Amino acid sequence: MTVDEGVVFATTGARDLHCDVFHPPQPGSGRTAVLLLHGGAWMVGDRTQLRGYGILLARYGLVCVASEYRLSGEAHWPAQVHDVKAALRWVRANAERLGVDPTRIVVSGNSAGAHLALMVAGLPSGEMEGDGGNPGVPTDVAAVVAIYPPVKLRRGGEADDPVRLLLGPDATRELEEQASPIRYVHPGYPPTMLVHGNADELVPVEASFVMYHALVEAGAPVELHVFDGEPHAFDAAPALGRQVADLIALFVDRKVS
Repeated sequence: MTVDEGVVFATTGARDLHCDVFHPPQPGSGRTAVLLLHGGAWMVGDRTQLRGYGILLARYGLVCVASEYRLSGEAHWPAQVHDVKAALRWVRANAERLGVDPTRIVVSGNSAGAHLALMVAGLPSGEMEGDGGNPGVPTDVAAVVAIYPPVKLRRGGEADDPVRLLLGPDATRELEEQASPIRYVHPGYPPTMLVHGNADELVPVEASFVMYHALVEAGAPVELHVFDGEPHAFDAAPALGRQVADLIALFVDRKVS
């Protein structure tokens, strides 16, 4: 497989936003694309964190795009979801060049990135779009993968609380609700795969159970994989990362046509 590194997908705020594109070993067209979103409590992290998933999934024949987004120290909410939607528009606008079927774009994220993945999956195309180029291009997705996702945002009392830093000093309970993926569950929500460790000390596994039950109640297709005894970011271990990549590839094959 090959990687195009540092591709500019949007210009927003005061700078360019970049992604890395992972191409399958064999040339082709009409493939499924997976947009990969990194974690880091919306405060830290970068697109290279998901390089392993990009490589593994590209070997399955998926075109992977590991994307950055503005962190909370640079811009408050909803800049992050604006940037993810800009990445989705870029993938769809460049689908032919990338060898991608524009109706088969999946979004996958870890932790804070999983929160953003669930957000864009639930939001209607055209809502919280922001700027960043390719205006008017749809931002709907064919499926979503969320690995240890926060689903209900609430500010903590500490000055360095990640949700407080994300939402900004003027945040309200209404803004917390608007930034929570659970709010956007509806019957037409795209097929969803949730992955969590039941020893997660940062985002308790109950978050994924809450999202799972809400989607089931709405009649949306969803599955949940719980890894016994595993903490937050457990998939950084190579063997477990490969197993999660296998699950993602199987899920995409089953649910995205």
